[in-house]
Amino acid sequence: MNISYNWLKNYIKTDLPANEIAKILTDLGLEVGSVETVDTVKGGLRGLVVGEVLTCKKHPNADKLSVTTVDVGEEKPLSIVCGAPNVAEGQKVVVATVGAVLYPVDSDKGFEIKKAKIRGEVSEGMICAEDEIGLGNNHEGIMVLDPAAKTGTPASEYFNIESDVLIEIDLTPNRIDGASHIGVARDLAAYLKQSDPSIKVEWPRVDEYKTDNHDWPVSVKVENPEACIRYSGVTITGLEIKESPAWLKNRLLAIGQAPINNVVDVTNFILHELGQPLHAFDGDKITGNKVIVKTLPDGTKFTTLDGKERVLGNQDLMICNEREGMCIAGVFGGIDSGVTKKTNKIFLESACFNPVFVRKTARRHTLNTDASFRFERGTDPNITIYALKRAALLIKEVAGGTISSDIVDIYPEPVKPHDVALSLKHVERLVGKKIESRQIRTILQALDIEILAEADGVWELAVPPYRVDVQREADVIEEILRVYGYNNVEAPGKLNATIVYREKPDVGELRNTISAQLVGAGFVEIINNSLTRAAYYEQSETYPRNQVVELANPLSSDLNGMRQTLLLGGLETIRHNRNRQNANLRLFEFGNCYSLKAGKPKTELNSYREEEKLALFVTGNKTEGDWNTPDTKVSFFDLKTWSLNILERLGIDTANCKEYDCNNDLMSEGLQYATADGMELFQMGMVKPKLLKEFDIDEPVYFSEMNWPALIKLSAKKEVTFSELPKFPEVKRDLALLLDKKVMFKDIRELAFKTEKKLLREVSLFDVFEGEKLGAGKKSYAITFTLQDNTKTLKDKQIDKTMNNLTRVFEKELGAKLR
Repeated sequence: MNISYNWLKNYIKTDLPANEIAKILTDLGLEVGSVETVDTVKGGLRGLVVGEVLTCKKHPNADKLSVTTVDVGEEKPLSIVCGAPNVAEGQKVVVATVGAVLYPVDSDKGFEIKKAKIRGEVSEGMICAEDEIGLGNNHEGIMVLDPAAKTGTPASEYFNIESDVLIEIDLTPNRIDGASHIGVARDLAAYLKQSDPSIKVEWPRVDEYKTDNHDWPVSVKVENPEACIRYSGVTITGLEIKESPAWLKNRLLAIGQAPINNVVDVTNFILHELGQPLHAFDGDKITGNKVIVKTLPDGTKFTTLDGKERVLGNQDLMICNEREGMCIAGVFGGIDSGVTKKTNKIFLESACFNPVFVRKTARRHTLNTDASFRFERGTDPNITIYALKRAALLIKEVAGGTISSDIVDIYPEPVKPHDVALSLKHVERLVGKKIESRQIRTILQALDIEILAEADGVWELAVPPYRVDVQREADVIEEILRVYGYNNVEAPGKLNATIVYREKPDVGELRNTISAQLVGAGFVEIINNSLTRAAYYEQSETYPRNQVVELANPLSSDLNGMRQTLLLGGLETIRHNRNRQNANLRLFEFGNCYSLKAGKPKTELNSYREEEKLALFVTGNKTEGDWNTPDTKVSFFDLKTWSLNILERLGIDTANCKEYDCNNDLMSEGLQYATADGMELFQMGMVKPKLLKEFDIDEPVYFSEMNWPALIKLSAKKEVTFSELPKFPEVKRDLALLLDKKVMFKDIRELAFKTEKKLLREVSLFDVFEGEKLGAGKKSYAITFTLQDNTKTLKDKQIDKTMNNLTRVFEKELGAKLR
């Protein structure tokens, strides 16, 4: 939100420089993003002057060009070649002299005027059209000024171009009370009043408002009072729609608003002055002289000011005439009812709409306007009449006309102030410092918070409705503190703390532990949006489309559902990085996934499932090659190692986990790990090429997704045990076994531990060989067996007996043969 320094000073008398005001506003909670010196017209029209065309002749070498001499108040007239069809001798015009920089409308870049030859004729400047210097959109010809304009007058002086300081405020959702110049002045006055009690906000006067006649009454009916809290309106006739005066255009240009016409400019001026959105309807479009606030049937088509046809929902509040809709209430006007050059009478609306209705409608139609921004967060229902009078007086000033009806005001249930009880002891406790009651009283009065009663250190307060976020005692204390100044609360000399015994396991600590482990292994944490494109799940069997949790009012079609898996967001991240030459990736993400339980109604809360998951993504090279070492690609087994290391770090015995094949429509070469009783721990594998192609990824991606709550549950059961180091040495023996290809290493390992429970400590695979010499459907495993006895040193006879026993079992159960 932009605040003009010059404009702000109309409502509060202060000599503080803009930078000092910006610092105060930030301390008050209206955080200032930037302070910038600006001109109401970009470039300030520097180097442009009023000139008089002395002569105008046809260019000898071009049919559409003219050669002119122009007096710009210097000793010698300038020779200027002009292509405008309306240039003529005797005109007063705007001339850009050599060296001037022009900033055309809708262009951020300027261009410099240079002395040049155009078709053989010297041109020492440029006669300007209004769009070429940023004063409007007209390019039909050059600007022709009032004949009384003085030759040589700087254009900035002639057009009253002002220099200003723009204060950009990064407004937070809870501070909509500061979304106007009056709102900012109100906060600034509350701060300054502590040192200067005479400081006050000077509101524009509306005493002169009166109804001129009753020539055009318009009836108003509100059919949905829940959505329309208050609706006020008045008619004005006899208007002349034209360009706004310089002062009004300068105010809007200073904050980045493009002037449109005098009536629309006034409504925009009031929006940024008071924070109250207004809307002006062309009177000729109000059929039946009736304004009806209601919803229209689902599927009704309506064309908005931007020319787009929109399909309305039955919850979209509309401002209608007797036959059809004219405006989406609080969001956007209709193309047929807006003010045009032909308009000579208007119905001026000033309303307060329910924020929930406006927010849903704005999201449904992906519209974000200055009006919806304010209505969504809550406007002041008690300012509508004042804003209406202020706007009507300004419109009469800039467009003429007469006020032709009494003000219509429909306000069935007036919004009352928020009643809050404030304990002075609680103020001291929460602030951490005693603030004198006299100062608290001053701050509350400056914030328009009325003290109704005082008893035993407790004050009964009435908080005005425009402070929509101040409804509790803690909110009031926050208001007091921000005006008093956070920087005025000294850091305490001692720190009081309470001993808290955290529940075990500490989920946050475990999450940090695993994050640190993965970072140490070269991983980078990512955080993706939990909102995703529901269309991703259209053809999925693993995560069906009908189980997507869909949003009723999505921000866009790309964010219309909740993710069921972390895989798709991770693939978006990989694509983003690969497109920026970052192909070797190790990523991890903690995040919640959501789904609708199959066959359950969407209207019941227990129909939805929310689970936290941990995902790993690896792709590209594991190690970068150099002059004597080639690149090493990351593999399925690398990811398996990293995944199992997480289980080990959490104290989960992987030896007791079951391993299953897991091939689905998302992954190939997949594995699933589960506990002995079937609790799923994680699944992993290589993402299917078909899915990678959809994300434009041409490198294998390996993905592991872990059931984080299950890991936490097992980690809680971990018991720390201690045992002394073995006193006797371990022994290793190797076997090379010829087996059928279908036999997995896990089968050998499980059978080995089942056969030898006393001496066997570890079974590890160190080589796999396949070849024609082994025979069709055969492979060779080279396996190391580690044996140890905690009570004595093993002898060869006992070792040989154990190995022979293992060999015999392998031959019998698995059909193995020694090589």
